[in-house]
Amino acid sequence: MQGWIKLHRQIRDHWLYKEKRIFSRYEAWLDLLMMTSHKDTKFIHGNELIELEKGSFVTSELKLMGRWKWGKSKLRNFLELLEKDGMIIKKSDHKKTTIAICNYSGYQDSDYSAKPQTDYEQTIDKLSSDTIKNDKNAKEDINNSLHKSKVYDQASVPYRLSLRLLNNIRKNNNQFKEPNLQKWSDEFRLMMERDNRSEREIAALIDWSQQDSFWKANILSPSKLRKQYDQLTLKIQSGSRVKKNKSLQHISLDRPSHWEEPKPITKDEFQKMKQWEDELPF
Repeated sequence: MQGWIKLHRQIRDHWLYKEKRIFSRYEAWLDLLMMTSHKDTKFIHGNELIELEKGSFVTSELKLMGRWKWGKSKLRNFLELLEKDGMIIKKSDHKKTTIAICNYSGYQDSDYSAKPQTDYEQTIDKLSSDTIKNDKNAKEDINNSLHKSKVYDQASVPYRLSLRLLNNIRKNNNQFKEPNLQKWSDEFRLMMERDNRSEREIAALIDWSQQDSFWKANILSPSKLRKQYDQLTLKIQSGSRVKKNKSLQHISLDRPSHWEEPKPITKDEFQKMKQWEDELPF
């Protein structure tokens, strides 16, 4: 069956939708679409004025966990999955979580309408909020727009980081196979946007990991680097502290134990030193 239908947000008020249950991932995705704002808007959130763009909405992890009856781990894994597939962009701070639906216009703005065959059908189409769209190309067009992955050009920061990691790996193993640099770039984008890592920090960690005898054999992709990021950072900090402590070691001023004890000066030696002193020209 081809074509698509419009679903009014009021469907969430239906008793079937309100049934208490654990949401499937499919239901959760539909719920995200229906929570999304269909136009640019502004509203007050606490003491902050939020300017919300079309195709996005503000929520929180606790709110979504309550709506879908999910645990925190399941929720975060699901949202990360949507991000990796290029379906959403998620930004969080200590007050809120903002989710933007990628290619939202593909869901909202496409206007494929079936031509009415009779006056009766035309009237029904105008009155119905659930108008059926039967253009055979609609599904194809929407799918193409929704699932088209982001393409990173060679000048973009994520792509440059991908090349940096690849070049470092090949210094250790010149037989390393060519990876999908677009997928690598997307992982670096998530590290910067979601994990709040800077380009400089990531680049430094790439260089360090590929010089370490242990980690250079284990960090062979951005996903591995992202997973071990905190552990690698602690390792670097720990090494810096050890190096600093070695440089500040206490230098003893005590007389070395293997030196002979000094002998007291004899009377003749003292008289001779006195004579030398008198002979000095100053």
